[in-house]
Amino acid sequence: SHKSSKREWKPLEDHSCTDVPWLLLFIVFCVGMGFICGFSIATGAAARLLSGYDSYGNICGQKNVKVEGIVNSGLDLTHKKYVFFLDPCNIDLVHQRIKSLALCVSACPRKELKTLADIQKFAETNGSTLCSYELQPSEYTTDPRAAKLCPKYPVPESAPIPFFHRCAPVNISCYAKFAEALITFVSDSSVLHRLISGVMTSKEIIMGLCLLSLVLSMILMVIIRYISRVLVWILTVLVVLGSLGGTGVLWWLYAKKRISAVETQIAKDNLQALLIYAISATVFSVILFLIMLIMRKRVALTIALFHVAGKVFIHLPLLVFQPFWTFFVLILFWTYWITVLLFLGTTGSPVPNEEGFVEFRMVGPLKYMWWYHVVGLIWISEFILACQQMTVAGAVVTYYFTREKRNLPFTPILASVNRLVCYHLGTVAKGSFIITLVKIPRMILMYIHTQLKGKENACARCMLKACICCLWCLEKCLTYLNQNAYTATAINSTNFCTSAKDAFIILVENALRVAAINTVGDFMLFLGKVLIVCSTGLAGIMLLNYQRDYTIWLLPLIIVCLFAFLVAHCFLSIYEMVVDVLFLCFAIDTKYNDGSPGREFYMDKVLMEFVENSRKSMKEAGRGGGAEGRELKPMVGADEE
Repeated sequence: SHKSSKREWKPLEDHSCTDVPWLLLFIVFCVGMGFICGFSIATGAAARLLSGYDSYGNICGQKNVKVEGIVNSGLDLTHKKYVFFLDPCNIDLVHQRIKSLALCVSACPRKELKTLADIQKFAETNGSTLCSYELQPSEYTTDPRAAKLCPKYPVPESAPIPFFHRCAPVNISCYAKFAEALITFVSDSSVLHRLISGVMTSKEIIMGLCLLSLVLSMILMVIIRYISRVLVWILTVLVVLGSLGGTGVLWWLYAKKRISAVETQIAKDNLQALLIYAISATVFSVILFLIMLIMRKRVALTIALFHVAGKVFIHLPLLVFQPFWTFFVLILFWTYWITVLLFLGTTGSPVPNEEGFVEFRMVGPLKYMWWYHVVGLIWISEFILACQQMTVAGAVVTYYFTREKRNLPFTPILASVNRLVCYHLGTVAKGSFIITLVKIPRMILMYIHTQLKGKENACARCMLKACICCLWCLEKCLTYLNQNAYTATAINSTNFCTSAKDAFIILVENALRVAAINTVGDFMLFLGKVLIVCSTGLAGIMLLNYQRDYTIWLLPLIIVCLFAFLVAHCFLSIYEMVVDVLFLCFAIDTKYNDGSPGREFYMDKVLMEFVENSRKSMKEAGRGGGAEGRELKPMVGADEE
């Protein structure tokens, strides 16, 4: 059996296409996404979105076809290019739209109009009628219907939104009510105004600080290999002090309460509770210390891997820019997705609603295009992220399994991208589809949870939360397994299922090491993120403190810190990926090679030292029994059979 498993791992020897049917399925799916876009443009939705339409179903700026049963439809509005809302600030938050009669006008009111007479004057001088089509400008002040068919005055000063031909109020305070619904603490618009002006006055500082967080992240990527040992010690000291301190305080409180014993029932209950807490804290601390004792060898491996990961970044500097490309592609895709979503919002046949105005609704099977579009968002986003994982895995695998680092391809990353596009797109499509399968039920459950807020009983809510939590955990585990499967595919060119199985076997064999790398490694990276956010925040406070010409610098600081965290997260997640890939390569290397002639290790000197040290300690442990001494080269005997 070992012979067959020996044959399975052939680093980078042959490349073959993997999971072709899945690639075809993915292409068919993408064609479907394209069809939705084409359909919505063909049915006039794009024209409606860009040119805008009024409440009677007419598209502004062109001749229109009459809609049955609707007055004022089918007008020639060639000269009326802008959509004007009679009451633009009346926003319906539930249906996310403006609850107001919309008309097509030839110009937006560029100054505030206070009375009907002003509206009439504006119509006569500019030729832009702001009341409904059935009223003539001369009837504005006389006709009783004007109260309903004319804008709510004062009419705010408006300007057309570029590209979208809608008149929007220039002063944002109109939307303060809308903002209040989103941000409850903004009670008066002056606070909002001060916050926004605060951000505007310090925009150069914000830009500078965002740049600083980028630079800090890049520096951290280079130096983390040198400070990884320090970080581990900090982590150890923090954990020890935290657990000892917590336990000590609990026992001290218990003793203090015990001495000043008050004979009331409540005091007795409190004493009992404190005792239970103190005992459980002690047990927890003891278990933690035991785990740290067991893990101390494995931590050495984590430090070694971090060290090698730092070297990888020096050999493959382009890896640092990997998050940028992914982010750029994702932004492009999301822009396309939102555009098509907006098209879908205005696609369909005109239907009269209860107020006698026109709405566009999809009928029949076309209603389900929304769902297809949402699945597309998740699958394609996951696909793009998985492509990044595969690219990183391919490059790191090439680096690890090239004995002479001088012989590396000119840019291993481009070679890896090339391999991905030529051979492994199907595998990536299959892996991302599996994640999508878990994500969609979770999203549906979360949607149900938000819809049921306050309606259902506590038991049902608890069940829902538990299901959401389980699905989230499953998704995280699958993401981790997928990443290792991509690494196995990059090494062996096997299809997704075989790779996942092979990788899973290796991970199970090294379960303790995996646990150590994921806990210690993740905490080190978390400390790195905290470091970057704190440094940027500190610099922000110092800089913003010098600029005392306005009061509120809370919002700029929050923006900067969020940006810093995002940047640090993007960069350090690449670091985490590299460490995971290196670990799988290292595990395969130690399993099938033992350093004897013909079966030399591929690994770096730092990892070699780690292996030598662990062999020495095993030899010392094995001197007594002798049995463990033989276990030193576990694969040798088995492989030579």
